[in-house]
Amino acid sequence: EIIDFLEIQEIRKTPVGRLPYGMQKRVELGRALAAEPDLLLLDEPMAGMNVEEKEDMCRFVLDINDEFGTTIVLIEHDMGVVMDLSDRVVVLDYGRQLADGAPDEVRSNQAVIDAYLGVSH
Repeated sequence: EIIDFLEIQEIRKTPVGRLPYGMQKRVELGRALAAEPDLLLLDEPMAGMNVEEKEDMCRFVLDINDEFGTTIVLIEHDMGVVMDLSDRVVVLDYGRQLADGAPDEVRSNQAVIDAYLGVSH
């Protein structure tokens, strides 16, 4: 079921080390899903991926909750990815919470804008 969900049928017998980076990340995601977690922590899952790999991974992340009922905690520096994937966003700046809310609320929060645009006070 997970192999089909992640669309990795054709590579299932290929050693992971021989796979392109994005496919390796898909296999990692599959290993995590195989444990049937209630909560899945994804720490920078799109780091190092090209645009196509990011788009694929985003699609899988969006579908995980629907298909498996798994709650996802996403740690990601790509704010576009965060805003596209999240129902709720918490923004930290050097360990200090700047905002917590729906993506649209957080996107328009002045403290978030200042921190990510490098405005100094």
